[in-house]
Amino acid sequence: MKIDSSNLAELAWQKMQGLLPAVVQDATSGKVLMQGYMNEEALAHTLQTGNVTFFSRSKQRLWTKGETSGNTLTLASVSADCDADSLLILAHPQGPTCHTGKESCWFDGAIADMTFIADLERLLVARKDADPASSYTAKLYASGIKRMAQKVGEEGVETALAATVRDLDELKNESADLLYHLIVLLQASGLSLHDVIEVLRERHR
Repeated sequence: MKIDSSNLAELAWQKMQGLLPAVVQDATSGKVLMQGYMNEEALAHTLQTGNVTFFSRSKQRLWTKGETSGNTLTLASVSADCDADSLLILAHPQGPTCHTGKESCWFDGAIADMTFIADLERLLVARKDADPASSYTAKLYASGIKRMAQKVGEEGVETALAATVRDLDELKNESADLLYHLIVLLQASGLSLHDVIEVLRERHR
């Protein structure tokens, strides 16, 4: 159930003395960032301000993530589970979420495949303005759209050839090269995998 200011009363606040567990997930990568608790006031404040806010059980007051560190969570959406007694918050993190300085409070956990792709995309974005001598990615950005497009074409052909001859190891390697170069080309063109996913999502509908 998608949550907005009109249906807060439909949540099962009575089950845990007015508190609901709230899991925060990166709206882009899907990475689970943290878990806190919200009362109705904290959720209403989150929806009103767009900054994810919890109820601190230790301080017994509302606590907006990043109020001291500046590492806030910008709200994307809120939904409740089938029993209306827990919340899933999709948010855009502004800096590391964990108090240790890590991106996620589960920094020692395994990373899901699609989350790794999102992390890779962010890493490649960070190389956009780097010294071309410092990395192949920076050098590729500096080479221009035409060269990047050419590389995508080359990798696409090599991927297709590997599939044609049933060389599965080569197919995996060429597919990795193709995906890498495609991400770089998208970023250089002012686009991202998110834009491609939106097209696929619309087609799926």
